[in-house]
Parts: sequence; C-alpha cells; structure tokens
Amino acid sequence: MTDYTDYFDEVIQAHVAIEKWFATEQDEAALERLLARFSPQFSMVSPLGRVLDLEALRGLFRMAGGQKTGFKIELSEMCGIALHERGATVSYREQQTDATGLHSDRRSTVVFERLESGKVVWRHLHETLCQG
Repeated sequence: MTDYTDYFDEVIQAHVAIEKWFATEQDEAALERLLARFSPQFSMVSPLGRVLDLEALRGLFRMAGGQKTGFKIELSEMCGIALHERGATVSYREQQTDATGLHSDRRSTVVFERLESGKVVWRHLHETLCQG
C-alpha cells in the first residue's frame, strides 16, 4: 500500500488550523481542537533545535494565538517516506509569511500515528530552516 492521502490531507488541514490560530483571535475551544491533532506523546524538534513536548506546544500556541496579522502558510513538496500498519512518515516544505513581511522557509518531517479509531495524530515533528 502506498496511499499517503490521509496523511497529506492531515498536513494540509492542520496547517489551515495553525494559520487561522496564529492570524486571528480564537477561544480556548479552538485551541483544544487544534491540540487534539497531536498525540499525548507528541515531540518536536524546532527549526532552532529546541525540543518540545505537547505541553510546550500548547504554551507556544497559547502565547502566539492571534498575534501574527496576515499570517499565511504555503505547503509544497509533500513526499511519502514510509507507510506502515500504525501510521506513516512524510515530509513537506513550509513557507510562512505575515503582514510585516517576515518570511521563513523550512523542511519538515512528521511521524504520524493512526489510532485504533482510525484517527491520524502527529507523533513527532522535526523542522529544519532552509537557507535564504
């Protein structure tokens, strides 16, 4: 089986939610819906090498929610790396911009876990900044 559709769809939908969270003020329920996409065992290596768990991600989202006017995310170069019974690993490129003209470009690799319910959750994310 080489169908990564569910995983690519989750990358896209999660980034739509993240873009909206950073760009507009939302309530606590919106934050909880966003965080429900991530495994309780979630881990992340940020572009600057910082290691985050789910609670650190919650703090980052809470601090930055609604603070980036005009925030946009553009995804490209989605690629399936490995597909297995309980999930998949995919990579993608992510370019972020905001109304101030701030721009970042990163390559990301995510390990997804498929729960027994069939829901796909983010288990691990590693982001690396690209040179300008």
